[in-house]
Order: sequence, then C-alpha cells, then structure tokens
Amino acid sequence: MNEQELLLGAEVIARAAIDEGLSGVYAYPGTPSTEITEYIQQTEEGRTGKVRSAWSVNEKTAYEAALGMSYAGKRSMVCMKHVGLNVAADAFINSASTGSKGGMVVVVADDPSMHSSQNEQDTRYYARFAQLPLLEPSNQQEAYDCVRYAFAFSEALELPVIVRITTRLSHSRSTIIRRAATLPNPLKPDTNRQKWILLPANARRQYQHLLDLQPQLTEAAEMSPFNREWVGKEDSTTGIIAFGLAYNYVMEVNTRFNLQLPVLKISQYPLPEKTIRNFTQRFQRVLIVEEGYPIYEELLKGFFGNEKFSGRMDGTLPRTGELTPDALIKALVPAEAVQPVATPAIVAARPPELCQGCGHRDLYDALNEAMDSFANRHVFADIGCYTLGALPPYNSINTCVDMGASVTMAKGAADAGLHPAVAVIGDSTFTHSGITGLLDAVNDKAAVTILISDNYTTAMTGGQDSGATGRIAAICEGVGVDSNHIRTIVPLKKNHAENVSVLKEEFAYNGVSVVIACRECIQTARRKKKTNV
Repeated sequence: MNEQELLLGAEVIARAAIDEGLSGVYAYPGTPSTEITEYIQQTEEGRTGKVRSAWSVNEKTAYEAALGMSYAGKRSMVCMKHVGLNVAADAFINSASTGSKGGMVVVVADDPSMHSSQNEQDTRYYARFAQLPLLEPSNQQEAYDCVRYAFAFSEALELPVIVRITTRLSHSRSTIIRRAATLPNPLKPDTNRQKWILLPANARRQYQHLLDLQPQLTEAAEMSPFNREWVGKEDSTTGIIAFGLAYNYVMEVNTRFNLQLPVLKISQYPLPEKTIRNFTQRFQRVLIVEEGYPIYEELLKGFFGNEKFSGRMDGTLPRTGELTPDALIKALVPAEAVQPVATPAIVAARPPELCQGCGHRDLYDALNEAMDSFANRHVFADIGCYTLGALPPYNSINTCVDMGASVTMAKGAADAGLHPAVAVIGDSTFTHSGITGLLDAVNDKAAVTILISDNYTTAMTGGQDSGATGRIAAICEGVGVDSNHIRTIVPLKKNHAENVSVLKEEFAYNGVSVVIACRECIQTARRKKKTNV
C-alpha cells in the first residue's frame, strides 16, 4: 500500500493500531494521550463499531477491559498519560504475570516539563518494575512502525508491550508511510486457567515464567531495528547514547555544528547490554541523553563506573523539564562557537485562566462569599479546569494532589476537626475516582460538603463524554448520601444569592452533603451550537 498521511504523533499511534488489526481501544482522556482514542473514534472503524472506542471511567477499568479483550484472543490497546498508569498500576503489574493472549499494547504518554500534569514521572521505571518490554519511538514514522511491531511482539511472547511517547512527539505533526493493513484476530479465548488465576501457586509459577522470558526480551532488544548506531568520526573520544525522542535533538546539534560524534540510539528496552558495552568501550566520555528521569544514566554508571558517563545526574544536562537542542548545545559545543539568540520582548508568559462564560467562575464567586464567615477557610480541590480557581482573582482552593483526592482529603481534614471541610470536584473526576472517597465519608458519617461542578463533559481535555452525565444525584444517593442533602444549583450570576444560601446551609450540616453545580461547559455548548446551525 505505502500510503502517505500527515498526522499528529498521537494519531499515528491510532492509525498504526487500526492497520495492525485492532479490535478495541480503552482509555480515559488525559493530555498528552487523548488524541489517540479521539482519532479512532472518528475513523470509519470507530464510528461503525468495528473497533470499540468509547471512553472508560478511569485508567484501571480501561486497562482491565483491554486485558479482557486480549484474553479473548483479539488485539487491544489501552492509552493513558503517565500519572494514569499510577491508577492502572494494580492491573498493569499483575498482567506481567498473567501475560496476554491477543496482542496488547499499552501506550503511555509522559509529560516532561509538566505542561498539563502534576509531575514528570518516567514510564520506563514502570517497565523495569513490571519487567515488561518497552518501545520508545524517536519520530512519527518510527511510532507507526513501533506500534505495528509491538502487537506482533506481544503475541509472540504473550506479554503486554508498552509504547512510551512524550508530549512533544504526541503533539507534533509529520508525514508517515503506511503499510498494508492486517485483519483483526478471530475470537479465541485463552483456555489456560492456571495462567490467569493468580492464586499463590499459579502466581509463583507465572512469575518464574516472566523471569525466564527476560533473556529473550534482552536478545530482542539486541536485534531490534529500533536500536542502531549513527557512525561519526572514527577517532572521536566522545560518544552519545540517545534514548527515544532525544535522538532527534542530538542529531540536530550534531549536524548543525558538524560535530560528527558517534551516536547509539536506543528505542527498545530492556537495555541491549552487549550493544551498549561494545559502544561505550570505544570512548573516554559518553553523554547519556534521555527525555525524562536519568534512569539509564544511573544504571550505566552502576555498570561501568561514574567517571565515563555524564548527563542529567551530574548537571551536564538539566535535571528537570524537557530536553531541548539548546541544552545539548551547552553540553557539547564551546560557548564561543554559539551565537546567542535573544527572546523578543513581545514574547511574554501568559497564565491560564477560566474561559469567559465558564460556570466555574460563578461557582467560585458563590463559594468565596459562603466561606467568608469562617475563620478556617480551606477548600480541597481536584484535577480539571476548575483547578484554575487556585489563581487570581478567585484564590478559592488550597489543594490539588491527584484524581479524587479532594473528597478524601476533605474527609481526613474533617476527621481532624476542620469545619467546614469542603471539596470541589468535577463530574468526570468524580466518576473517575471520587465515588469511593464519598462512600468512605458516608460510612464514617464525616461532616463534609462535596461540591460537584458538573459541566456535562470532560472539559479540560477537550470535551469528551463524562461517565455519569445526568446520573450524579442518583449515584450519590446510591452510595448512601441522605437525599435531603443532595442539592442542585445552577451557577449563574442571577442565582448568586440563592447559591450562597444553599452552600451555607450545607456547610452547617453535621454530616455528608453534596451540592451539584450544573451548567454546561461553554466550549462544548459553542461547538453544539455551530453543529446545529
């Protein structure tokens, strides 16, 4: 076929999976992974149901459903951002022991520099922890090839295979060449019950099997087409080991300044130890260039000693944030050979803010007034657009830690004697991981007020379906909240006085209360209006 397409990196992942016979994708929206599932939903395969592509309520349910499809013999993919893998970790780690049946690819999008995340964690640690193979493409074409390779590799070894991408690859666009598509697998459930039932006797056997596979995984990395050397000057005393996307920055600087430094590119793990040993022994100095944590710099220093290697651990490259060509220039090029480029004065940082017309604005206005009479003014919040309530002019919230933490932190504060103990959480985050915390509060008869800001969508990541639209009150009553203390308000300026009154009444209640603030996201409302014109 060899058809060319211009796609975002995230879309390339999706296209490759469909071309390789995907039967289902499972995901919870999270930047920078969201566009993978969105692309599949918009294809003919997604629209007609040939590829299952609806959103899951969180990453754990997504992972387990993908594992179930793999158990049935079909090819599945699960997608999430890096912190989403924390949510899915229980199923993820155990799936290394059960293995898979149909090809199962786990796509995790890391976010160096924390463009839209709480931390910079590196998924490669999870791969080492679980002892699963990981592919880290360096560009869009390689992403396409990696995903197609990953499905076949997964089926050959009956293991899930991780594909790690980062924000820059996910959100940049390039032309790719597609290959002929593969038909989906037929339904063929796994009949090996001992493999899938992790009772201790089976789990011990399966863990030993995973250990026995490690030499095969290493040998596959030794032979991988994604691990290769770029040959530079034969007499160079410096070599570079570049991992995944970092290879592009290395080659940009290498070419721009005609350095001709030899480069070993690594994009398949576990580490190809023989290849690395043969490369590193040729040089006096080896620069380790990896996007994310200095995981392999630390490991290689352990193998070969500290004196030869440099990178993020010793400050040769910045310890935090995304890698850039400028960072590599400082590490590799004498300062006198570089012409400094000043940033134009017109380029100024602009802090994010809630959209004009956003219902969260009116909710925070009401919340601030309702809290004015309390000396202890603490509001626990969560992850979503409404987190911007931490910034001026609202300054309404005091915490944002992880998905669902607003509810459980408010409960813990109430247990400590804080009153009022108030949580703000969005509708999608509530169904993702807030319901279980609410059940804890009900069981403990905690004096908490939970404000669920329901804008009928997963707004922060672009307006995907929310798991409980129209059913939040019923869910709250179902987990045991007194129906008399499940209140609904509409956050509009004309309702301000009434909303403040409702909030004050529920703050005064010595038990669990829920206030649902219902108002459609202004962005999704605009899109609907345009569609209906």
